[in-house]
Amino acid sequence: MGDHDDLRKFIIDLAVVHGRVVLSSGREADWYVDLRRVTLHHQAAPLVGRVLLDLTADWEYDAVGGLTLGADPVALSMLHAASATDRSLDAFVVRKAGKAHGLQRRIEGPDVAGRRVLAVEDTSTTGGSVLTAVEALREAGADVVGVAVIVDRGAGDAVEAAGLPYRAAYTLADLGLVA
Repeated sequence: MGDHDDLRKFIIDLAVVHGRVVLSSGREADWYVDLRRVTLHHQAAPLVGRVLLDLTADWEYDAVGGLTLGADPVALSMLHAASATDRSLDAFVVRKAGKAHGLQRRIEGPDVAGRRVLAVEDTSTTGGSVLTAVEALREAGADVVGVAVIVDRGAGDAVEAAGLPYRAAYTLADLGLVA
């Protein structure tokens, strides 16, 4: 199997949790995809980086990140996977709100002003979190080239309506969660 198939197996085996849950969007579901069980796993995290780099290989960007917490391990996996191929790729973290102390930065890490960046998320249902990150990035002067997620739960239309290309490594159907 290749990286894409291997990561899919990790997601199905480790991240898909059955039972009633309320999503960050406020919607209810009979199952949950807890991708932190994958993005923070010693064998799966490197796959996340390689799969998302492959998914976005035709997009030009030199920094990656998104709204904390879902995007953080995704961006770091991509940073490390890129480093293993001698590609220069920085990562950043977008806070939900600006800090009231220190440097009072909303975006942590290397400066994104004037840079082409990729916004990422582990999974997205409505696009709310990743679009919040996109708004902060644009306010900071970044050129957001697109949005990429590991698992799409339906955010594609909202992201594309905001004028951004959208890609997901897996759909719910890929994971056997819908017909």
